[in-house]
Amino acid sequence: MSYLISTCTTADMTPEMFEKIDVRYIGFHFVVNGKSYTDDLYRNMSAKEFYGYIRNGADTSTSQVSVGEYVDYFRDLLKEGKDILHVCLSSGISNTVQSANAAAKMLKSEYPDRKIYVVDSLCASSGVGVFVTLLSQKRAEGVDIDTLYQWAKDNCRSVQHWFCSTDLTYYIKGGRVSKVSGVIGGIFEICPLLCVSPEGKLKPISKIRTKKKVLTALVDKMEQHADNGRNYAGLCYISNSDCLEDAEFVRDLVLSRFKHVKDIPIFDIGTTIGCHTGTGTVALFFTGDEREDS
Repeated sequence: MSYLISTCTTADMTPEMFEKIDVRYIGFHFVVNGKSYTDDLYRNMSAKEFYGYIRNGADTSTSQVSVGEYVDYFRDLLKEGKDILHVCLSSGISNTVQSANAAAKMLKSEYPDRKIYVVDSLCASSGVGVFVTLLSQKRAEGVDIDTLYQWAKDNCRSVQHWFCSTDLTYYIKGGRVSKVSGVIGGIFEICPLLCVSPEGKLKPISKIRTKKKVLTALVDKMEQHADNGRNYAGLCYISNSDCLEDAEFVRDLVLSRFKHVKDIPIFDIGTTIGCHTGTGTVALFFTGDEREDS
């Protein structure tokens, strides 16, 4: 039996990219100044409009997909006559994997002969995008769902995430950066370099002075951790929160150092993740050595 690969809109790719790799998705929810929306990949609210609210200091919050929503979503996919491999945003960031597992369990009696595998990606933003793209490629190669489920669990930590921000406002609001550190960082142009840990949590690595240096540090980390170093030829995605010029600087630097990398999509960080990063974040994703605590 053939199967579907599915994820959430927190994979931060465009609708066209999801269609290209044949991956389904379900939307998280977010609130801006008291009004609720569904994360729909900027169909009804453009990235420019969303980050305009952010720049004006909007009050934002997010909520994950509920168990009931997952039940309805999975049921509709099962009606297509296919099994499901669903990839969730990291459990180190969200409890959505628990909701998805609960929904899968509830549907077991209704569809006893069908498979719904839920994967904790331990990834975030377009890192999830890289991961589901890899899974889609393996499905196209003929890998069956059971084998792919095991591969996903074994290899999710090989997706490297490196990111930085030149605007710490929403990191401070979310408690990820202290107010004092944020103020000092703003005065002295200090930008934090962060990664995603083996447990799928956001992890500050260092503080770097000036934007150009921290953006360059992202590419230095790719050279350090990517498969085959500068001979890397795998997937590379970049996401940004309303700072396209910074993302393009990183893309051009990657292309100049990694001659076998030919195509680097740049995505807007979606509304769900963007509610927590604010503007000024650039993230670089690629595959490499398994993440380790450092």
